[in-house]
Amino acid sequence: MEPIFATFATMAILLILSVPIGPSIGLGVICGIVLGDLPMALFIQKFYNSFDSFPLMAVPFFLLAGDIMARGTLSEILLDFCHACVGHKRGGLAQISVISCLFYGALCGSAAATTAAIGTIMIPAMQRDGYPKEFSAGLNAAAGCLGVMIPPSIPLILFGAFGGVSVSDLFIAGIVPGCLIAAMLLFTAYLLIVRKGYGTLHPKLSSRERIRAFKKAAPALGVPVLILGGIYGGFMTPTEAGCVAVFYAFVIEIFVYKGMTSALFFHILKSSMFSLGMLFMILIPGGALGTLLLYYNVHESLSTLILSMTSSKYVFLLICLVIYIIIGTFLDAGISIIILTPILVPIAIKFGIDPIHFGILTLVTLCVGFLTPPVGQNLFVACSIAKLDILTLARSVMPFMATMLVGVLLITFVPFFSLCLL
Repeated sequence: MEPIFATFATMAILLILSVPIGPSIGLGVICGIVLGDLPMALFIQKFYNSFDSFPLMAVPFFLLAGDIMARGTLSEILLDFCHACVGHKRGGLAQISVISCLFYGALCGSAAATTAAIGTIMIPAMQRDGYPKEFSAGLNAAAGCLGVMIPPSIPLILFGAFGGVSVSDLFIAGIVPGCLIAAMLLFTAYLLIVRKGYGTLHPKLSSRERIRAFKKAAPALGVPVLILGGIYGGFMTPTEAGCVAVFYAFVIEIFVYKGMTSALFFHILKSSMFSLGMLFMILIPGGALGTLLLYYNVHESLSTLILSMTSSKYVFLLICLVIYIIIGTFLDAGISIIILTPILVPIAIKFGIDPIHFGILTLVTLCVGFLTPPVGQNLFVACSIAKLDILTLARSVMPFMATMLVGVLLITFVPFFSLCLL
């Protein structure tokens, strides 16, 4: 096991020296290969196989579709529709923020992008409506997590690719847990608003105005219907659904909402290629790390250790939750999935845990890391929008993070939420 210790020691030293995560993993794997006297072709072969993966082909398409929607007019149109539905209720703008993130998550697949797209509009609007800046930013940071809970979700694609699980089934399984977390966030926000008297009431829009808002938003709302309906109906694979999402988003932005220009389109392409390059710089060495761990049977050693400690799958699930929460505090959800999935999924199967359920609880638990320093992506996005320091926002987001942790426990120990649609 010396090569494994050398691999992780090298990774730790390089990360402390501020070397990017991708090269740190890659150099750590090379160190393990050299010390283990393994053929370097092992790394080269995994490098190639990382690209030769049909499920991972969905990632660039959903990234591009998300960028088209984020930089176009879809976010504002969805907000107008949500405002027409619930803007007249107590805490209406807070409800609009959560519901908009729920809808936008079905278009985007990225937590940070959802926080940025919705938060840029909603945080200033909530401040003008009498909500404290800290509350507005905290709510939008937490609601942004719905961007990866509601399919299509890039972390779920990664879990499917590295865990050998059907991405289509993961997408379908993520719908109910995502809606459950959204409902819990809505309830928490409502309790805080009623208790502290935040916000003001707005007049209810007429039925004609709400119908007009729905008609305008219908093409945007068609994206999740098209993607999830195609996958659930068996007409498309997730990769094919990603292609359709790009085409559909492009068409409605040009011909329906008329918000796309040639300059903006090329800017979106450049941004998406940059994001994809950064992602695959992590995926490739991450896949090689998974191969090295499997070669040395790390999952078997860890399985033996856990089984010697307990034979209860519930204790194992609690151990996994603790691992995910700690790792998610320091690493991005995608990186955590790449590293941990090849190790923990075989152990979960041995305990009789459905891998689909395990994938959903993995994602939802790692989403807590979006709200915890030092790597909480959503916190930093919301901070930049609201012009708050990270500690102030971290305190204001705690009620919503506690709500998410309760949701994590429900989803973990009640598999029905994850498996009811399968």
